[in-house]
Amino acid sequence: MDKKYLTPQEIVKELDKYIIGQDEAKKNVAIALRNRWRRMNVKPEMQAEIMPNNILMIGATGVGKTEIARRLAKIADAPFVKVEASKFTEVGYVGRDVESMVRDLVAQAVLLVKRNKQEAVKEKAEKIVEDIILDALIPPVKGSPAGFATPAGSDQEPVTDQELNERTRERFREKIRNRELEDRKIDITVQQPATGGIGMIGGGMMDEASMINLQEMLGNMLPKKTKKRKVTIAEARKILMEEETARLIDMDEVKEEAIAKAENAGIIFIDEIDKIAGPGKQGGGPDVSREGVQRDLLPIVEGSAVNTKYGVVKTDHVLFIAAGAFHVSKPSDLIPELQGRFPIRVELENLTEDDFYHILKEPRTALTRQYQALFEAEQVALSFTDEALRAIARTAFRINEEVENIGARRLSTVMSHLLNEFLFDVPEKIGPNAKIAISEEMVEEKLAGLVQNKDLSQYIL
Repeated sequence: MDKKYLTPQEIVKELDKYIIGQDEAKKNVAIALRNRWRRMNVKPEMQAEIMPNNILMIGATGVGKTEIARRLAKIADAPFVKVEASKFTEVGYVGRDVESMVRDLVAQAVLLVKRNKQEAVKEKAEKIVEDIILDALIPPVKGSPAGFATPAGSDQEPVTDQELNERTRERFREKIRNRELEDRKIDITVQQPATGGIGMIGGGMMDEASMINLQEMLGNMLPKKTKKRKVTIAEARKILMEEETARLIDMDEVKEEAIAKAENAGIIFIDEIDKIAGPGKQGGGPDVSREGVQRDLLPIVEGSAVNTKYGVVKTDHVLFIAAGAFHVSKPSDLIPELQGRFPIRVELENLTEDDFYHILKEPRTALTRQYQALFEAEQVALSFTDEALRAIARTAFRINEEVENIGARRLSTVMSHLLNEFLFDVPEKIGPNAKIAISEEMVEEKLAGLVQNKDLSQYIL
């Protein structure tokens, strides 16, 4: 079954491969994702009326809020953008324009669609590139009745120069396909950008998208320059593949599909939304600015048309997932209109010592597996005993309790402190085929100072 159309329970199973715990959050995002497929399969007159149930995740840092949203987007093969609410400010102040997150989303959608299109034309592009490389190595010869390669008096049929050339070309074609000539250099003709950039005078009245569109249009009108380069066949294949796939793809079609994908499947994750929440105060000050950011976000979350370099994008059916720790403020401190746009509230649980152990052991991309891959690149085998994983989890949990709770991110700090000495010694002191076995005793010895030292500020991420 296509991942885009998984059932809610199947979506949760996929998320379980990477994220430990947080069952309630997984359940809600799984329903939100499946609802998108359901909406596309109702009567057309109802499709526009069914709005996504945006989600507000409440939980401390490092409990998995971002990871849940990011993995959800991968499952759905959907464009995904993460923004921090605190980066947005009112118009007139220094900061990012709230519409930029929609422009970023469309840019991600274009990359996704383009990658899929490139995969579809890959085989055709490879054949064209192969022919270009072959022509550069052994140029084809036109047929001619003159010039025979068969010795006089031979009983064999005479062979023309063209036939000899074709046989040679076929031998070399095989060598090219088998990557036998990768280091040989050939001359190729590549396209050069028409200009390094087009300056605009008096562009104060134009928005960013219009400026980009105008520059792109003027750039396309200018003649394309070409340049001869001497490169290896390996380099030529890479350069030519990019050029040929670009020629085979209809960019207008890519833009149309990307806009549709962003509008109907896009996910925008707004982190640190608690930083712009707060009880309203009279007069100027930071609280007014925070409320201004909320009011700027409101039309985007409600549904509006945003002008991007690829066209106008409507945000009505984009799924918004907001998140925040809400230690100081609370969700009710958000303006009522914005609260109403996030009807699903999910409280994520603080991670326990046992959770840390499972995070180290079970996910496909667990930190332990990442470090094993790094050592494997040097032909060194890294292993952990079960007791060692328990000791790492215990240490990380204790530091979180004593200093500052940064959730699962603390595991990165502890693992780095544990393994950096080994990473430094490879490959000089620890050579290929070596084995490093991390035991409970080793963990306790190496991390003892980290736990005993109460001034741990240098280890806080």
